[in-house]
Amino acid sequence: MKMKNQDCHDFYEGCRSRAVMLALEEDRYTGDVTTMATIDPQQQGSAVVRAKEDGVIAGVDVAAQVFAACNPSLKLEVHRNDGERVVQGERVFDVHGLLAPILLGERTALNFMQRMSGIATKTRAFVDLVSHTEARILDTRKTAPGLRYFDKEAVRIGGGRNHRFGLFDLILIKDNHIDAAGGVGPALNRARMYREKHGLDVKIEAEVRSLDELSAALACRPDIILLDNFTIDLMHEAVEYVRSMPSGVLLEASGNMSLYNVKAVAETGVDFISVGELTHSVRALDLSMTITLG
Repeated sequence: MKMKNQDCHDFYEGCRSRAVMLALEEDRYTGDVTTMATIDPQQQGSAVVRAKEDGVIAGVDVAAQVFAACNPSLKLEVHRNDGERVVQGERVFDVHGLLAPILLGERTALNFMQRMSGIATKTRAFVDLVSHTEARILDTRKTAPGLRYFDKEAVRIGGGRNHRFGLFDLILIKDNHIDAAGGVGPALNRARMYREKHGLDVKIEAEVRSLDELSAALACRPDIILLDNFTIDLMHEAVEYVRSMPSGVLLEASGNMSLYNVKAVAETGVDFISVGELTHSVRALDLSMTITLG
């Protein structure tokens, strides 16, 4: 059983819409008392969002959704789209209309954009370092609770790829599953039987911690094998071993990946490199919003 494309789209859009509304609600609660106290509700104006440092922009569409939720009459004039590089001082977009709803949405829009742009900027740095290889950069589930849609969208905008979105779209057998099942072989056999019994259209991936576990996993023919915390030398050996037989199994590397070692990892010949740092240790890209009257 596989979630249809339209069902997936509706599910993800629902996650996004609920998160946007929750973010606005937790900020305004009973209302923006500062704006209500100081701004004429009919006052018109504009606001410009600028980058305060170099990076990759992400979240423009989310910001548009935030401002539309504040007041549907607000209009965005976009100068830099998602995925485009910006330099310090560069204009990202303008928003025009009533000032009160612009100010209501300011911090929520910037919070989403700064986090997403930080993720996209970090992802692009990883992607650029491995661009001379066939390896692809993946994210993980190490995302901020409630913000997974945005974190993973930012990775895509930065040029990376999404690993599983959640627990439902990939059978990923990790160390605790292996230990509880009595080994990687029994775990994989159970996973295959479960997939067949329930007609699941999902791939099976198994984590391995040694060459012995790699050999045992390979005998069960999963779709993907994850090399967990292998040294570079051991990774070379694992890739050579798997490529020496016509298994069709893809290899993923994971564990303490950084900008300092990702190039060497990619050059071992693995297909994917998953990087928790993309989303679990986000440094926001600094953005600012300034209003003008009109």
